[in-house]
Amino acid sequence: MTHHTPTDSRPEDRRAPTFRIDAESFPASPPGPGLHVVATPIGRLADVTLRALETLAAADLIACEDTRVTRVLLDRYAIRTPLVSYNDHNAGERRPQLLAALAEGKAVALVSDAGTPLVSDPGYKLVAEAIAAGHRVIPAPGASAMLAALVASGLPSDAFLFAGFPPTKTEARRRRYEELARVPASLIFYESPHRLADSLADAVAALGPDRPAAVARELTKTFEETVRAPLGELARIFAERTVKGEIVIVVGPPSEETTSEADVDAMLRAALARQAPGKAVAEVARLTGVDRKALYERAMALKGEGGEPTR
Repeated sequence: MTHHTPTDSRPEDRRAPTFRIDAESFPASPPGPGLHVVATPIGRLADVTLRALETLAAADLIACEDTRVTRVLLDRYAIRTPLVSYNDHNAGERRPQLLAALAEGKAVALVSDAGTPLVSDPGYKLVAEAIAAGHRVIPAPGASAMLAALVASGLPSDAFLFAGFPPTKTEARRRRYEELARVPASLIFYESPHRLADSLADAVAALGPDRPAAVARELTKTFEETVRAPLGELARIFAERTVKGEIVIVVGPPSEETTSEADVDAMLRAALARQAPGKAVAEVARLTGVDRKALYERAMALKGEGGEPTR
């Protein structure tokens, strides 16, 4: 089949696409009493929703992690709603004050420094206590780093588990990865840039080098980057790089096929490094479904060879 290019419009005749937001300001309808959980941009201020702006403009007050961070967003859109800080350091003192405002029938907006509140930030207790006290909790959805990373990763999204930040210590981190090894879903983690290389190395030890994965960095920002590769390759890449910014790790679900010998060896090595052979074998058997007797023989071979498998 021959395809013809239309001749009725030439590139030089085309105008740049445009869109319009009418007027310089918008009337904001009162959002109603209750706790409004408002998602904010994770980097690019233009990602804020119109509903979020309306809610923030009309609320009686805004509870935020850092008033300096939230002020940048409010100034960009000429919003003058009073701010109060609500974070890990003052939550115990501030929470009763916010609950009192809700009891007075006020509209309180809750935001985090970036993204959807309650996802790895201190808003959970406030929401739980607001619900217990009978107040309305109204979500205003929007940006989320974990969902942005998931859809950019190319990994299965029909089932996924957000596991937050892995533990900071190696042993606990490997144990956490091992606990999640057989979950039939894509796994999503947040990670600090200075722990990324060690965290990926521990993921390889617990999950095996062949699991498909992705590291997303600085999502929506100028230096946005998504690196997609098997876990082992990602570990090698980031062992040689110094990175900055917010990091999201996405690991694909385990294969439906039997766990490979290399994966079993990697899991046994990790388990043997921190516990007795019997406990190590029991742990790997639980994670993989491999027969305990066969695993024990393999563990003894690894241990006898200083951690290297016999061939």
